[in-house]
Parts: sequence; C-alpha cells; structure tokens
Amino acid sequence: MLVAREVLRLALSCGSDRSSISNSCGIDTKTVDKYLRRVSDAGLSYADIEALCDSELIKILKSKKGRKREKLFLEPDFQYIHAELKRKGVTRQLLWEEYILQNPGGYRRTQFCHLYQEWKKRLNPSMRQNHKAGEKMFVDYSGQTVGITDPKIGKTKQAEIFVAVLGASNYTFANASLSQNMSDWIDSHVKAFAYFKGVTAIIVPDNLKSGVNKACRYDPELNREYREMAVHYGTAVIPTRVRAPKDKAKAENGVLVVQRWILAVLRNRTFFSLNELNQAILELLIRLNSRPFKKLSGSRQSLFETVDKPALLPLPQTSYSYAEWKTTKVGMDYHVDLKEHFYSVPYQHIDQRVEMRFTRNTVEIFFNNKRIASHRRDDTPRESTTQKAHMPISHQQYLEWTPTKILVRSQEIGESVFNVVKRIFDDRPHSAQAIKATVGIIRLAKRFSEQRLQAACQKALEIDGCTYQSIQSILKTGLDSQDIQPAKIAEPIYHGNIRGGDYFLTNENNKSGDFIC
Repeated sequence: MLVAREVLRLALSCGSDRSSISNSCGIDTKTVDKYLRRVSDAGLSYADIEALCDSELIKILKSKKGRKREKLFLEPDFQYIHAELKRKGVTRQLLWEEYILQNPGGYRRTQFCHLYQEWKKRLNPSMRQNHKAGEKMFVDYSGQTVGITDPKIGKTKQAEIFVAVLGASNYTFANASLSQNMSDWIDSHVKAFAYFKGVTAIIVPDNLKSGVNKACRYDPELNREYREMAVHYGTAVIPTRVRAPKDKAKAENGVLVVQRWILAVLRNRTFFSLNELNQAILELLIRLNSRPFKKLSGSRQSLFETVDKPALLPLPQTSYSYAEWKTTKVGMDYHVDLKEHFYSVPYQHIDQRVEMRFTRNTVEIFFNNKRIASHRRDDTPRESTTQKAHMPISHQQYLEWTPTKILVRSQEIGESVFNVVKRIFDDRPHSAQAIKATVGIIRLAKRFSEQRLQAACQKALEIDGCTYQSIQSILKTGLDSQDIQPAKIAEPIYHGNIRGGDYFLTNENNKSGDFIC
C-alpha cells in the first residue's frame, strides 16, 4: 500500500506524469493508469485518499470499472463471523464460501480474512482469543473474601470465592466456600457444571495445590481426587504454566468482573450463613450474565445459549460423590486404620501397602489398582468392621464357637468336660471372656484324645484346677492316668517344751487377765 499511496501522491499532489511515476515507484505504466482510473471513478481527491485507511483504499483500487463501489464490496457481517467461528468445525474458509454465494461480487478469500482480522483488533483484548464453543472452562479463586458472621458468638469467618468462566461466551459462575481445600475445590466444580447444565471438554486451572500435586510446564501431576472427578465428568484438566497469567486470561478477567459486579455490591451486607451468601451471589450472577456487551451485540447469557450451551458435554447420569485417597499398610490382624476405626482386608495382604478410597458412606481398599475390599463407613473410634471372608479358615472356625455350641460339644466328650466348661462360664462375668479358654480345652481332645481329656477334667475337678493351663499340665505330665493319693494328716508332736494352747487359759499363767486363744 505504500507504493500505491506514493503513486497517488505523485500524480494528484505533485502533478507528475505517468512515465516518471513508473520510474520512481518501480512499477509499469499500466498499473499507474489502473490506480488513477479507480480513484477517478470513485471521485476522490488526494485529500480524501489521505483520510482513508488501507482497507478502504484497497476496496477502491481493486474495484472494477463501471460498477458502483457499494454494490461490488458488500461489507461482511464480522460480528456474525466472530460468533460462528466459536462453533466446532466452523472455519473462515466455510464462512467465506457462504459469504461469496450471497455476494458474488464480494471480497476474495484473502481480503475477507484480512478485513476480519482488522475488525477483530478493535475488540476488547479479552475477546481476541479464539476459544471454541464448549471447549474450555477457566477456574480460579478470587483472592477477595467475604465475611460470614456466626450469629451465636459473633465470630466472623472469611469465605473464599470460586470463579468459573466459559471460554467462548464468557458466561460466568461464582460460588462461596469456607476454604480452598480439596473437598471445597471439587465441590465448586460440581456446582459449576450443574449451573452450566453441561461439561466442557477441558478445565483450565492454575497450579493451585488443591488441584496439582507437582507443577510442570509440560506434564503437571494432578491430585488423584481431582483427576477422579475429571474422569467422572468425561473432561480433561490442563493446568496453565507456572507464573503465566495470560494462559488463563479468561479466569483473570472473570475474577475482576465478579469482584466489581458482585463482591463490590455485597460489601456492606452482613451474612450469617454460607447458603445466604451463595443465594445473594446467584441473584447477582443472573444480572451479570444478562448485562449487554459494549462492543458486541447480546450478552453473556445470549451468547451462552447460542454458542456454548449446545456444544457442552452432557452431565453424567449419576451425581459425583467426593472421595479421598489414603495409602496405608495392612496390619498383622489384616485390618487397616481410618480415623481410628479398623476395616478388614483379605488376610493374604498382611504387611502390604494398599490404597484406601473413602467417601461419606463407603470405604474401598485397592491393591495394584484392584479393589480387594469394600465396607460401609463407620466412624466409631477403636472399633472394627470385619468381613468373615477376609479371615483365615482357623479364625473363621473360631468365630463359629458360641456358648451353646461349646456346652453341647463338651457334653458330647464327657460329663467331666461339661462340668469344667460350665464352671468356667459360671465364674466369668461375661460369656465372651470364657469362650477362648473353653474352646482351648475342647481342642485338647484333638491332641490327646477325648478319653484322656475326660480323665484330665475329672482330676481338675477333684483338685479344683478348672483352668486351661491346669488341664493342659495334667495331660502333658500324664497325671490323668494316675490315682490321686489322699493328703496325709500329720501326727501331733508331744514334748516337754511344748506347752500347748491350754497352758495360757489358766489364771496363774495369764496374770494380765486377758483371754488368750
């Protein structure tokens, strides 16, 4: 365009002839004639040409002789083109072809794209990015908090403000939570998807610790809980680069908009609950998303309805249930600990490291990404939840012993065994305390025979030694096969130096008068 403007300056302002202009500008005389003829057909003076921008001058220099300018170059609807390019699969080539079908004398493709780019530069910088419909949701925390006052004690807590913005339409969502921890972070995402009534293909957060374990320019490591939420919704999480706010300019702008049009409006209000604050935010979100654009027609709401909403992925049929993960080691009692409550796993995994996935209602245990146990959650401290199938066979058999079964089995062995077992149950304050000892006594029959156990229990009854240790000792030493000798009574000893008890009963020897016995 510099050459064309120089040609017109030399001809119209300086009065140079076509040959000198051709030599000066390095172009042939036919091109000089064409430029001058197009300007003459348009009826423009050099002062008019100086006031034209390059795109307007191009229209004139490329116009054909004998046709009116306004009919040859019908201006494309750049706002329509800008909105259509946000839709999936829509390209500039397709839009130009549609334009040229309606306007056969219109711009060629190159000029069509050039003029669109020039128009696009005049928009707000936040609109320059070419975000596809339904593709990205930018998320971040506001940084500015809102106080929530406890009406009972008057203490104020600061609520964090989560902001989510859709890339194509700038449709905005905000939600207050008591913290930025993992559960609140994921819960805000769930509420955002519910508000949008759909899911974007990509979530773009920054490197917040609640979402990213390890930041990396090329392959960041996501938290397992965050990744699990993304899998449930069928979306992908692509964090921004570290210290690169331009990567999430939509979120940065969304945060600014929320601070100006929502948080600033609520600055003088006092809130007494989180629900009350979120209800106030929701009402202002409706007003924010309905505000008309300054440089575009419509609003965030109208653009969302026509562009983003049809392209969003559908919500899953089941609602997402937040789950946490914990890595732990299986104890020797084949149980794992979660907040002082113990859950069983198959005993084959004793001393192995497993992963626990727990929600409000369930606890699942995984080994090598395979689920090996599942329990209903129970937060009762110092208690255990045990499945019989997880126990060794011997432990399962032990659990089958009940007081009634023990008494019946002991009676089958013999009357003495039954009497020993019954005495143990009677002596213990709780039957559970006697089960282990009585089962041990009954199992001695497998080691020594039922006949010997019957005899050993008879001996134990005679010597009042009705304990497991006593009966086991009788069997080991073979006392069950020996007769018990009655204890011998010692003969009295008579000697002159032994006075006996009667000596102290006489008054003569008990001068103090005390009765001694």
